[in-house]
Amino acid sequence: MANHKATKKDTRQANKRRERNRYQGKTTRNAMRDLMAITTEADAKEKLPKVVAMLDKLAKRNVIHKNKASNLKSALAKKVNDINKVLAEAPVKAKKSAAKKTTKKS
Repeated sequence: MANHKATKKDTRQANKRRERNRYQGKTTRNAMRDLMAITTEADAKEKLPKVVAMLDKLAKRNVIHKNKASNLKSALAKKVNDINKVLAEAPVKAKKSAAKKTTKKS
């Protein structure tokens, strides 16, 4: 345990910062998870700037590295941009697989 008054105060401050960083990091991860689960483009594009702002704040406060924040933002943007492609291709894949099944039986 710390013996000096200043060291005790520093320990208290470090504990507060750690708890705050953990809370903000967990909140951001939950927001990212929710964004990845969205299936409509309009909802995703509405929520993306909020999540990007959260990541930027974490990077600014050195909770995460700035390059990690950039990589996460890039991945989220790709996911949001690909939502329409995935929804458009889904019925086509089902039709192709149904056609393949019928040819295998004959």
